[in-house]
Amino acid sequence: MDTEAEVEWNGLMDIEAVQKTLNRSRASIYRYANTDGNVLNPPYEPALLNPELRLHKDDLLRFHPNEVARFARDVLKIKHVTVEVREAPPTPTQELLQEILAELRHIHALLKERS
Repeated sequence: MDTEAEVEWNGLMDIEAVQKTLNRSRASIYRYANTDGNVLNPPYEPALLNPELRLHKDDLLRFHPNEVARFARDVLKIKHVTVEVREAPPTPTQELLQEILAELRHIHALLKERS
């Protein structure tokens, strides 16, 4: 069985992405996840799917793609696991920052010419 992961722009996967990648139900992903109602960030457990650290108990579970791949390979025994990181389309803020950077570079070049 092969599986391929699509990773969010922030580099982490939400429950839906893990569910799609592992071809498992949402309930089974929650059963696999290393969560404990009494502990915000339980210690690492190699037999479970370990989420990234959370600051608050209401924070969404997010999983590093390498952890999902490790879990799929080592626990679920999926032979071929591929993690593909895709660059997200630029946001308006990123586009504006790129324009500002280009303008600053232009100003820098003009000032360099004059001196």
